[in-house]
Amino acid sequence: MDPVSIGLAGCVLVVLLLSLGMPIAFLMMFVGFLGISVLSSTDAALGVLARTVYEIASNYSYTVIPLFVLMGGLANQAGITEELYKTFDKWFRGLPGGLGIATIAACAGFAAVCGSSVAATAAVGNIAVPEMKRFNYHPRLAGGIVVAGGTLSFLIPPSLAFVVYGMLTQQSIGKLLISGIFPGVLLSVAYIIAILVQVKVNPSLAPMLKSEAPFPEKLRAIKGVLDTIFVFLIVIGGIYFGFINPTEAGAVGVSALFILSVMKRRLTLKSLFYSLLEMARISSFVLFLVAGATVFSYFLALSTIPAKVSGWIVSLPIPRYSVLAMIIFIYLVLGCFLDAVSMMVLTLPVIFPVVISLGFDPIWFGVVAVLMMEAGLITPPVGLNVYTLAGILGDIPAMEIFKGAIPFLIAIFSVVLLITLFPQITLFLPGLMFRS
Repeated sequence: MDPVSIGLAGCVLVVLLLSLGMPIAFLMMFVGFLGISVLSSTDAALGVLARTVYEIASNYSYTVIPLFVLMGGLANQAGITEELYKTFDKWFRGLPGGLGIATIAACAGFAAVCGSSVAATAAVGNIAVPEMKRFNYHPRLAGGIVVAGGTLSFLIPPSLAFVVYGMLTQQSIGKLLISGIFPGVLLSVAYIIAILVQVKVNPSLAPMLKSEAPFPEKLRAIKGVLDTIFVFLIVIGGIYFGFINPTEAGAVGVSALFILSVMKRRLTLKSLFYSLLEMARISSFVLFLVAGATVFSYFLALSTIPAKVSGWIVSLPIPRYSVLAMIIFIYLVLGCFLDAVSMMVLTLPVIFPVVISLGFDPIWFGVVAVLMMEAGLITPPVGLNVYTLAGILGDIPAMEIFKGAIPFLIAIFSVVLLITLFPQITLFLPGLMFRS
């Protein structure tokens, strides 16, 4: 068999093993190992496997992953989620769908100190959904708001998605993190518009609240966002101005949140243990995924499939934006069956060379890819954010939450269209960075 045929056979085997339920990290390692053995030798495959796992596990730069995850756990322990929600509740309560708008604002604020979408969904959902239901918000709308808001932690730095994308494509993690700021704000606004439109069309979804906090009370409530602003400035500001790299920023963020938790007397040994356990679980999952994707990428490179696919697509007599639309559609379909990070590690070995050959900016495409990963978090049947919230609440069916997420999916695609038309939304801040 020629290398291309072997590569195609490997891709078919990946799909087969995936459908049988084999964990994606190990199936990519396994198929990559088999492919390299066939195309080169078993000794070469063993060398690639051992070297890849060791390099991923020992790379200093990748310690940013557990640090960003731990930031989310400590932020929740410090009460930042609760403070953010109370603050924005006072400011937006008087608006149509005000509690929903406050929830999106709280999710955006929490995303500024937490890189895990699932953690954000759980933290905000525990507080916001019971409050919205208390004021007769439709459960479908309440659930849709929270799972959509949780996706902001995938886009607004510190974001694990950008770290994984940077690891897989060898792009600057610092630039990727900074590139998510403006799109994150834009997506937050799009979510708020989605809430306002729904409430305007059907006011019964979110009854107007008669009471509105007086202005002095709103001013006093601002102190609830000061912790978030402080942590965001020292972490993301430090990266932007070149004082610290992303790994150091993660350590600074963890230290700041640990001190805040201790000062507020909210950190217990039990909560610290569970935060560290969650950090270890998510970090090992992501690192094994990246290692598996790397081994599989070596196999694909030997098969010459990425180079041939890139050359074929570039030669097609169609506009490059038509190809981009096809890629976005592929991500939309895959998002129905794979979790966000798995989708990224499975597709980038083939899709990223195509994107580069078409002349698209790799940092800009990173934002597009992450936005499509966000869509995958709230689309059936996988929708990790949806099942997280449904599991926590217990009284809102997952399918009801999926229905509530549909308007927010439209908001995500609107932002993808905007940053495609105006790429500088993503590239402006990274272009001004003092150090990449």
